[in-house]
Amino acid sequence: MDLSLNETQLLIKESTADFVRNDFDKDTLLDLDLLPAPMTENLWKQISGLGWMGMLIPEAYGGTGNSLTDVAVLYEELGRGPVPGPLFSSGVLAASIILQAGTDAQKKAWLPELATGQRSFAVAVTERQYGWSENHIRMNAKKNGADYTLSGAKLFVQDAASVTDLLVLARIDGDVAILRVDATADGVSTRPLTGFISGSCEVRFDNVSVSGGDRLEGGWAAFEAGVQPAIPVLCAYKVGACHAVFDMSVEYSRERMQFGQPIGRFQRVQDHIIHIVNYLDSARWTTYEALWKLDNGMDATASVHMAKAVSSDSYLRSCDFGHEVHAGIGVVREYGLTLHTKMSRTLFHHLGAPTYHRKKLEGALDLIPSA
Repeated sequence: MDLSLNETQLLIKESTADFVRNDFDKDTLLDLDLLPAPMTENLWKQISGLGWMGMLIPEAYGGTGNSLTDVAVLYEELGRGPVPGPLFSSGVLAASIILQAGTDAQKKAWLPELATGQRSFAVAVTERQYGWSENHIRMNAKKNGADYTLSGAKLFVQDAASVTDLLVLARIDGDVAILRVDATADGVSTRPLTGFISGSCEVRFDNVSVSGGDRLEGGWAAFEAGVQPAIPVLCAYKVGACHAVFDMSVEYSRERMQFGQPIGRFQRVQDHIIHIVNYLDSARWTTYEALWKLDNGMDATASVHMAKAVSSDSYLRSCDFGHEVHAGIGVVREYGLTLHTKMSRTLFHHLGAPTYHRKKLEGALDLIPSA
């Protein structure tokens, strides 16, 4: 297993790093953090013009058809920001679900516009009884001739305030279905959720009319199949975020003087930084193993669950130890560390918490035949 980056991936890494440094500096990120929808129209146009939204989409549907590892390298650099907005929700998660569950007509209609940024998606799954398993989907869509009527609420929908379209999971005659809903349709209301989270929303549906042509072919099984390759890309975002926290902590430990010497010379501070290194490495290697398996057509089910459980824990704990290194200055908003702390809490449960994925991992390992 060779996890070193090839020439294309190194180019993606360097160009993305330059863009993040120049266009998503700390002041910009702090400003975006105060917006209900943490993305501006100008920044979205710049991102869309770079072709990032189409990297996972095949050329037949207007994208560039890059490998998952190519895409993950991009998102690792975005995680260093951490860059907010619907980049992952639209360009990875929704794109993967549409590729897996959409009809050919739906793919031809939606994916080219998604690839250029004209259309953006958020995926609405979780509800009041929060969870990422099939039995947590309680919202119903009623048949209305060939169409459907949707009512209810979805909670903690990531990036819903920034998008043009929603992929909504709802039950039709007891089975889970995936519906495309115009985010500006009559009866759809989006409320950004406040608190120590980034970009999450409550979305309410009040007798929203959904065309029969906007129901994707697949149900829950297709949804899970679409989510699986998206998970390690989200994990790569967390790897980059962990690395940013590590860099901030090391730099601070070298600059902060106490008792006539840098605090990095004190054993306890070194211990905190070593903890961050360990979490960073565990997230990186589990993530890129899962990506390597997926790109090589191998069964990656267990590795994907492992990567998600490890990376969610790693990002959260790296931020915790980063605050141990920084002490008081770390909680000052303008310093920037709390941007990662908020994002680590936001993404901890997104696409399933570590406990959920450990249970799924147990099931996946049971299916692997013994030697």
